[in-house]
Amino acid sequence: MRTGKAAIALDLPLPTALAQGKQQGAYAALRDAILDKRLAAGSRLPSTRTLAERWQLSRGTLELVFERLRDEGYVNRVAGSGTRVCAVVPDAFIAAGSEPAAAPACQPLSAPGTASGASVQVGVPFVARLADPALFPLKAWSQALAKALATAPAALLSSPDAAGLPALREQIADYLRRYRGIRCTAQDLIVTSGIRQCIDLLARSVIRPGDKACVEDPGYRTARSLFARAGAQVVAVPVTAEGIDAQALERHLDARLACVTPAHQSPLGVTLSVSRRLMLLDWATRADAWIVEDDYDSEFNYNNAPLPALKALDHGDRVIYCGSFNKTLFAGLRVGFMLVPASLRAPLLATLQGTGGAVGVTEQLGLAEYLANGSFVRYLRQARQAYQQRRDLLLACLAEHAPGRYEVSGQQAGLHFVLWLPTGADEQDFCQRAADQGLQLQPIGSFCQQVQLRPAVMIGFTALSDAQLRFAGRKLAALLYEVS
Repeated sequence: MRTGKAAIALDLPLPTALAQGKQQGAYAALRDAILDKRLAAGSRLPSTRTLAERWQLSRGTLELVFERLRDEGYVNRVAGSGTRVCAVVPDAFIAAGSEPAAAPACQPLSAPGTASGASVQVGVPFVARLADPALFPLKAWSQALAKALATAPAALLSSPDAAGLPALREQIADYLRRYRGIRCTAQDLIVTSGIRQCIDLLARSVIRPGDKACVEDPGYRTARSLFARAGAQVVAVPVTAEGIDAQALERHLDARLACVTPAHQSPLGVTLSVSRRLMLLDWATRADAWIVEDDYDSEFNYNNAPLPALKALDHGDRVIYCGSFNKTLFAGLRVGFMLVPASLRAPLLATLQGTGGAVGVTEQLGLAEYLANGSFVRYLRQARQAYQQRRDLLLACLAEHAPGRYEVSGQQAGLHFVLWLPTGADEQDFCQRAADQGLQLQPIGSFCQQVQLRPAVMIGFTALSDAQLRFAGRKLAALLYEVS
């Protein structure tokens, strides 16, 4: 006789998500059971063999589902102990249901705010945290652009929608539903020139002088600067191995918003755990605050499919999701987007129109066609494979020429990883000696406000050739050996 929480999983019917595939259906059934607390923290899941018999699926499919749940932080898998739920789901998350929570009031501001980020360049070791333009299929892009322009009505060229081309917003919404797990429509989207403009618009439209804006520490310096220029009191919240410290946020229930990078934290590269994601959403509801989700490079996950976005768990409509094609396609494209709650749409559009920052219609037309004909998803697969090979090549080079002299983290995804230097190393001195060798490194300390971390540097690898990676990798390894 089956008893306990494991029996609940056996009685779960396969959902209609099976239409999306057996693996996705089984994943959705177990994930939703965890989020709904039908499978509570600490409860044990049945074996893949037992569940495969119950659901008439192959064990291989269930193994992939269990591995995905583990990678996303829902379960732990321990030999001899089975698979147990480890995600802690706040009661408020269940109570939120599907009704939007009361939205914090917003007042449009006109204060200017711009900031410049660190310079990243193609072919420069190791600040090459860019999509490699050499990989971009210009022929496919040209064809998409030509087709879109040939069929576009003349009126569209002179009277574009302030929120962005409807056809492009439809394609972005479809992509987010399919690949990021976000329930949204084209009406929820505003097209921007990139994530920096998204944050600038929020700083101008949502922040009032004196408001608290919580940012990650270490974190994205441009966001910190933009919020400060809008008159915000910028609060640094530490980042741990699970992402932003949700408990530290409890001291700031009077904050206006929190800006986070859940998929691949900038700069440390850690992934925000499911428990932390739910705690963060719970905090936003109780604090009557917004969460800005900066999803700058989630498409490049090298261990498995990209994790669902934080926005995918957002029942209270608290998350403002920001994405960009500049990181995935090429830096000069200058097209991004933000997924905004309904109460913010009008003030954000007013600020966008007032600052004249709308994206050109021709770029939007070309991108809409590029997404519609499947070229974007095909390109992502190719680029992801190329970047993974480059990452592996560099890691192998370091392992061969400087074994035991360093540690790495954040290498599971994104356009960079973190290289932790030997104990006692001086970041600034190491970066200067690297510069003398033609290597450009950014010390992790330059991203910190209050926290003090071990000496480390960021390593960008995506826009470097194999030859550059080998040559620069050996130089970097030699420098590691010189550290006393």
